[in-house]
Amino acid sequence: MVKPSAAAAPTFRLWLMMVLEFAIWGSWLPLIWGYMGKDGLAFSDAQIAWVGSAFAIASIVGIFFSSQFADRTFAAEKFMAASHLIGGLAILAMYWAREIAAATGLGVFAVFFGLMLVHALLYVPTISVSNSIAFTHMQNARKEFGLVRMGGTIGWILAAWPLYFVLQGKEGAEAVAASRNIFLVAGITSLVLAAFSLCLPHTPPKRSAASGLAGIAWLKAVGYLSYPYLLVLFAVTFIDAVIHNGYFVMAGGFLGSKTVGIKPEWIMPVMSIGQVAEILTMAVLGGVLARLGWKTTMILGILGHAVRFAVFAFMPQNQALIIAVQVLHGICYAFFFATLYIFIDAAFPKDVRSSAQSLFNLLVLGLGDLAAKWLFIPLQTRLTAADGTVDYRQLFLVPACMALAAAAILLVAFWPPRWLASGADVEDDPETEPQVAP
Repeated sequence: MVKPSAAAAPTFRLWLMMVLEFAIWGSWLPLIWGYMGKDGLAFSDAQIAWVGSAFAIASIVGIFFSSQFADRTFAAEKFMAASHLIGGLAILAMYWAREIAAATGLGVFAVFFGLMLVHALLYVPTISVSNSIAFTHMQNARKEFGLVRMGGTIGWILAAWPLYFVLQGKEGAEAVAASRNIFLVAGITSLVLAAFSLCLPHTPPKRSAASGLAGIAWLKAVGYLSYPYLLVLFAVTFIDAVIHNGYFVMAGGFLGSKTVGIKPEWIMPVMSIGQVAEILTMAVLGGVLARLGWKTTMILGILGHAVRFAVFAFMPQNQALIIAVQVLHGICYAFFFATLYIFIDAAFPKDVRSSAQSLFNLLVLGLGDLAAKWLFIPLQTRLTAADGTVDYRQLFLVPACMALAAAAILLVAFWPPRWLASGADVEDDPETEPQVAP
């Protein structure tokens, strides 16, 4: 549905919101693992896994609490401001985790994990809320969201690359000291976004007249999964999320292996080729959606995974092709996940859209991420020989086949109603209302 408005959509503000939103995440995620390792905080593998699970925990909690507040209680821009203020202070304090632990008598891990959990609980819901703000104020989501969301990719690259190159040539304590700055960058960026959020267009909550369970936004959003096309999309999203997160679990070690032979300092730049391609793909997403529609666009996004992992499996010695195929990341993300977010905005009513975004982000950021770790890490261990050689063909055929299966399910079973295919949204079809018990 094209939203009528006398004024032009605040596209630049929405774009800048996405730049800052994902710059926070990109500031710390690539480098935190080394900082927690033996040359840094010396956390155990289990402790590192707990820190890595903070986003998954937050994605689950966010459905029941944060999204309800954003949908029904607080203006979205005020929710963003408060979340990034408190969450920003939490990740900023992680810079002084050792000092806080010494002053309080708590262990360093308890302080570090506690602060990360606070940050995640407040940050993760803002990913869904920022989408909701953008969709509310765009004139035409299909045409504009790719361009707006492109800001997130740019923000990630702007945050991650400079920090990475600052660390080049540093080793041991010097590298650890430099890595610590990721929390300063993330925290300051979060505080800047907290202030900037107050400049975002006003997005009031959509209060519901319903009472009891029917008035709970996330429960109403879950009720929409009674529609077969949404249930199918929910299942396929989980499969694709496992594959997507599995790429980040396995790709770094694969690129740096003797088989591929990419030098350690070039692994992150090579992986970032996909993010650069993502910018270009986001720019054309509106035209692709208009020409191909929901189903075909999302199927192409899933098949991008199949092709990339097939190349990894059958041509691991071809370094040039391995590098070139990274461009498929743009198709994988934009054509499936960005399209998914646009579709959710059209398929769910206004008063539950933050909750609906969080429901699917539960798979993308939470359960899919956890499943990828539980599936691919043990699988890679099982396929590793005594001399450390990994059977990459067997390893990468698993996600490749999963992608083919997900694409087939979408092709056969995903049939959205005609009013969605025509560019309308659920507000134009009053008969689509799931029944939630009072």
